[in-house]
Amino acid sequence: MDLKINPEIREIVPEFKIGIIHYNNITVSDSPQMLKGRLQLFQEQLFFDLDDKELTDFPGLLEWKLAWKAFGGDPNRYRPSAEALYRRVRKQNYLTPVNSAIDMNSFLSLQYEIPLGLYDSKLIEGDIEMAIGTKNDRFEGLNNRENTLDRILVTRDAKGAFGSPYVDSKRTAVTALTTEAIHIFYLRPSMDRDTALQLLTAAGNMFTGINGGEAETIII
Repeated sequence: MDLKINPEIREIVPEFKIGIIHYNNITVSDSPQMLKGRLQLFQEQLFFDLDDKELTDFPGLLEWKLAWKAFGGDPNRYRPSAEALYRRVRKQNYLTPVNSAIDMNSFLSLQYEIPLGLYDSKLIEGDIEMAIGTKNDRFEGLNNRENTLDRILVTRDAKGAFGSPYVDSKRTAVTALTTEAIHIFYLRPSMDRDTALQLLTAAGNMFTGINGGEAETIII
């Protein structure tokens, strides 16, 4: 499958870029204790960091808040998923383990301060387009709500919208049955390509270190 970025996005944020990791032959299961412990420890340490910091003191969160506004989204009503995670941690509403893929996705989002999307690639139909959403872009999300993604970035396939840096759909969710997945990294616009490639390589190694399989990386 191919992924293209609608030109309107870069008209608004010229340095916009995404990283994609395609995983093959992965095995998704209950998270090992090592990952559970690492995710819990990171959240506990972050909680203390947030005691004397504002969310805008974290460069990744700040850049995505500014990009969110530039695209026309209301950051006070709909927040980038990374910021939402940080707000949960600040309330000590820590994430509970789901599975080895989703828990790693959450850990990487917290670590890199950016939204991430993880999708079962066998449940995606045709090619993917990333665009600024309209009132017609909606899906049942992992937040158990019907979400309308007007002025929020969306990923669409032949069946319609399935992902965003706000929330992802249930339709393409990664489960214990997933063996192939697409990982989308909404990179900081200011990040240069060499740094982005290093980030993606490290992330892919961590993901396959837990879930097995192979990882192919590209920056668009």
